[in-house]
Amino acid sequence: MSKELFESLRTNFGTLSQNQVDGINHLLAATDGLPLRHRAYILATAWHETGPASSSLHMTPRREIWGPSKAQTGYEGRKDLGNTVTGDGKRFLGRGYVQITGRRNYQKASFATGRDLVKNPDLALDAGVAAHIIVAGMRDGWFTGRKLGDFATYHEMRRVVNGTDRADVIARYAEAFERALKAMPATPAQPPAAVSPPPAPPAPGNPGSPPPATPAPPRPGAGVAAYVLGAAAALIAALAAWIMKG
Repeated sequence: MSKELFESLRTNFGTLSQNQVDGINHLLAATDGLPLRHRAYILATAWHETGPASSSLHMTPRREIWGPSKAQTGYEGRKDLGNTVTGDGKRFLGRGYVQITGRRNYQKASFATGRDLVKNPDLALDAGVAAHIIVAGMRDGWFTGRKLGDFATYHEMRRVVNGTDRADVIARYAEAFERALKAMPATPAQPPAAVSPPPAPPAPGNPGSPPPATPAPPRPGAGVAAYVLGAAAALIAALAAWIMKG
């Protein structure tokens, strides 16, 4: 994405793996257009939730490991999660940059992304889909009922996902991401498109002689009348010559 951004992140987090770079780029694309601090906190949340940073899968969508643990067993039949069908607890276990659980959250994710995650929950492991989910969930407040716009500080923004658990740690990550985002060069304004001048009107031609008038078409019957008059004149002339001869 931006050389300056990644140089800033390396200053704060050290060497970045290709997985980390790819994950950051997916999240940068998904958060484009959001307020700077909201972008920074979403990136910080993903950095925390997919940890530890030493993992080869850090900053990639994660799948909850199924034991089942006692807590996971409790997913079954939880109406607050929308788990009303037998097997929903395991089927809709945690997946993503911030792991969504329960049929209800997968339904919300389906609506947000336009993909059927209820039919295919593993779509939440796709980086593009997972990035869309974390953005929609934190921006619109459907993880906990609280959204990013409800809070002014990074510490309080943790309530969008999970109370105040590790709030100070994630706030420090957010500050680092904010510095990196500010290091990105501003996108230059695009110059207005050149407008082509209207075509010049054709030069007036030199006046010349007017075209000859088009003769009027003959009137209907004009040829017959001329023939009759000519024949009559010839008959009169012949009669006059006979009289004079006689």
